[in-house]
Amino acid sequence: MPRFYIAHTPILNTRMNLPDAAAHHAARVLRLNAGDVVVLFDGSGSEWVSTINCIDKRDVEVEVHERLAVSRESPLTVTLVQGISSGDRMDYTLQKAVELGVARIQPLACARSVVKLAGERADKRRSHWQNLVIAACEQCGRNVVPEVAAVETLPNWLANSPAQPLRIMFSPDADASLHTLAKPETGVEILAGPEGGFSPDEYRSAVTAGFTPVRLGPRVLRTETAAVAALSAMQVLWGDF
Repeated sequence: MPRFYIAHTPILNTRMNLPDAAAHHAARVLRLNAGDVVVLFDGSGSEWVSTINCIDKRDVEVEVHERLAVSRESPLTVTLVQGISSGDRMDYTLQKAVELGVARIQPLACARSVVKLAGERADKRRSHWQNLVIAACEQCGRNVVPEVAAVETLPNWLANSPAQPLRIMFSPDADASLHTLAKPETGVEILAGPEGGFSPDEYRSAVTAGFTPVRLGPRVLRTETAAVAALSAMQVLWGDF
């Protein structure tokens, strides 16, 4: 069934209009009709089965019938700390990370990031990424929407973020690999660099803060691949694959 995110909690046995973007997608992209069943979710962990009452090119009215407490969250709570990459690379990484169950996303402005974000431009990009995360949740069935945090530099983030029990960073020269690590009991943070990787100072700061360098096989992975590959492997080793 088509799924649509709404910013407020639906009320059972009432009628409501879908938000503009969701209405456009339902009417113009999916070409749904009156009587079709859709699912609404507000990011809190539940979903609401609803029926389209009337639909036109701009407005879609639905009636909310049933609330379901459905969890599709991974038992592995992962924060992705991702160096900002350029073009569609960052979008791809975040979209796939959501599909693979990541719980939170922290974008990093790194010394070697091709894209430089600050101020209003950083806020706009963060809003874009949050909308992309919502769309990924609509597609993959998640009812909890991961937060995209405000853009930070690595030193600022390390100084202000409480450490999770397991901190992993990617390095092609590392001795450790994922299967040599013990299964984490609670949270995991994975740190992935931008296109040019981390600067020597950033690398040393991360290691000093407790990040364990880990290699992902003998090949060097691109920035948009590394986190996705690691999340997949972690879900096999410790999660719900």
